[in-house]
Amino acid sequence: MACRTMFQFYQSRLASSAAAVRLSAAEARSQRNAVFSKEQARQRALYPRTEKIEVSLQGPGLQGTLLVMNKGVSTPHSCAKHLTEWHLNSAALALVDGEPWPLHRPLTGSCSLSLLTFKDADPLLANQAYWQSCAAILGQVLEDAFKDEYYVELLPVPQVSVTAGAFCCDVVLDPQLDSWTPSEESLLSLTRSAQRLVHQDLPWEPLEVAPPVALEAFGHSRCKQQEVEEKAAQNPKGTVTLYRCGEHILLSGGPLVARTGLCSQYEVTAMHTLGEGRWGLHRRTQGLSLPLQLQAHHTVWRKLKKRAKKLVPAESANETVPSALTPPSSSEMAPPPTGQQ
Repeated sequence: MACRTMFQFYQSRLASSAAAVRLSAAEARSQRNAVFSKEQARQRALYPRTEKIEVSLQGPGLQGTLLVMNKGVSTPHSCAKHLTEWHLNSAALALVDGEPWPLHRPLTGSCSLSLLTFKDADPLLANQAYWQSCAAILGQVLEDAFKDEYYVELLPVPQVSVTAGAFCCDVVLDPQLDSWTPSEESLLSLTRSAQRLVHQDLPWEPLEVAPPVALEAFGHSRCKQQEVEEKAAQNPKGTVTLYRCGEHILLSGGPLVARTGLCSQYEVTAMHTLGEGRWGLHRRTQGLSLPLQLQAHHTVWRKLKKRAKKLVPAESANETVPSALTPPSSSEMAPPPTGQQ
């Protein structure tokens, strides 16, 4: 009860701070990174001396393989380095004692380990993580796409099925942009920025943290503070997971794949206006992507893209969605950045 009271006090104090000061995108990014790096260093210091663990590998051709790794330091990705180049390049996610586990999350004890790929007999977990990861790339692109005087608020990512036809990233833009909707040229600019992230092949670094740490990282955003509280309440351990990709920090409800370079074909297909919500004018940006191991012929891709332009309905996104508007063209978007973080 005392912990809950402290959590609410900490949240209310940060919410007041967020209301008083609105940071620029660069300042907010710097604050989030500083908090992430500090907490990451603190957690690594919990293992001051090397302690060995045994990792029993599962999967075709790996039965009976035992690796001796370092507790709190070694990750499933570290284990993959001891296998073939195919395992290292193809692994998207891991199962640790049957639990979905990001490839860059340290192992905390002896365990069984399976490396998941998109070509497994049952690729459901890898596909779900991939869809979440594509939405994470889109969120990063949207945060960096507009001029610095316009703020961008990323809303909780809709839990969209991989059969919905598109991944989604919900967003609220600065009120100055309420009358703006993107042209085809603007969507192409977003696509190019996403493809630059893909080509950089950046890892997604996970970090499981207590709610006060996440609240400090997102102290500039009331929306994210509420999301932290909700995700912490849903987790039996009471923690939330942050991910870092370059200099971008995000809050995720599910595991992400190992790196941006696992994406192959990637395109931003639409931005639909959903209507007024608690945080302002809610918009749903949608996209389409296929992983490196599963590429489509251009004729098939065109059909998939046509489907991905349609608004993902409420039943697919697990929320109520007002009717969408037809977007006219505009030129409010800044030119695509010369490089990603």
